[in-house]
Amino acid sequence: MTQRSDDSRRRSAQDRPETGRGPAVYTAFGLAAEAEPLSPGLHVVATPIGNLKDVTFRALSTLAAADAVLAEDTRVTRTLLAHYGITTPLVAYHEHSGEGVRDRMIARMQAGEALALVSDAGTPLVSDPGFKLVQAAIAAGLPVTPIPGPSAAITALVAAGLPTDRFFFEGFLPQKSGARRNRLSALAGVPGTLVLFEAPHRLPEMLADAAEMLGGVRPAAVARELTKLFETVRRGDLASLAAEYAASGPPKGEVVVVIGTAPEDAPGPEADADLDARLAAALARHSIKDAASLVADETGLKRREVYARALVLARRADDGGKA
Repeated sequence: MTQRSDDSRRRSAQDRPETGRGPAVYTAFGLAAEAEPLSPGLHVVATPIGNLKDVTFRALSTLAAADAVLAEDTRVTRTLLAHYGITTPLVAYHEHSGEGVRDRMIARMQAGEALALVSDAGTPLVSDPGFKLVQAAIAAGLPVTPIPGPSAAITALVAAGLPTDRFFFEGFLPQKSGARRNRLSALAGVPGTLVLFEAPHRLPEMLADAAEMLGGVRPAAVARELTKLFETVRRGDLASLAAEYAASGPPKGEVVVVIGTAPEDAPGPEADADLDARLAAALARHSIKDAASLVADETGLKRREVYARALVLARRADDGGKA
């Protein structure tokens, strides 16, 4: 069967459903540009994760030419569209959108419309519910066109300074500590760098759990507010980062945590058991800080690593000894 060219699949301005809108245009660098017509179907568009300059020309053209933009939060997406002079109608599509909403979107595309799907920030379907709509579009025989662009997970990975040849994106860990530790234990054997999202208010506890379940010597990085004014990337091992955030408290803004594989010379379970026994004895008589200092002097281990482990043991005792 002969394949049609991209140009032959696109609708001309006369072919577009009547919407009452003028020509599809967007504004960049103070200049207005007319968007090329889109073929019917679902267009999955990556949008900036913070810095509005990170949007691509193809994304702008797609958002301007679409019959509607399906947005996780229309208020967030409206800011992006307004910045670039785009007037495409917005339709809410989020994790609570049911099958009826998807059916209506499928019907619109079957009627010849081009719909653009975006998330609040970054690439849709990465830790958001858009995959259900993509699945429905594929099942209906509709084309799905990806418009690539920013991704918080990839941005953090390349800034972390950890191996990038193999990595595993986990998304958000469970909120409760017990379930979180169980999941981290399952991830311990992944032979590659781990990339995780985390809410800022849970970051100190999550790092402490990661240090406990994965090993405090694992290299890691905490990337915060990527592409924004106060972008920071803190690097170290899990023990030092856990201690740092335990002392400073939760940060502000969006957070991505990147964790490398365990060093080949990482201490084994017996060393961990010996450290725990020493710390338990010291914590029975001293404060966390003093107990960590004493045990660090005894073992020759780095003080920040011992302190991070002491925090975990103290919290476990406060929780009634639950692992």
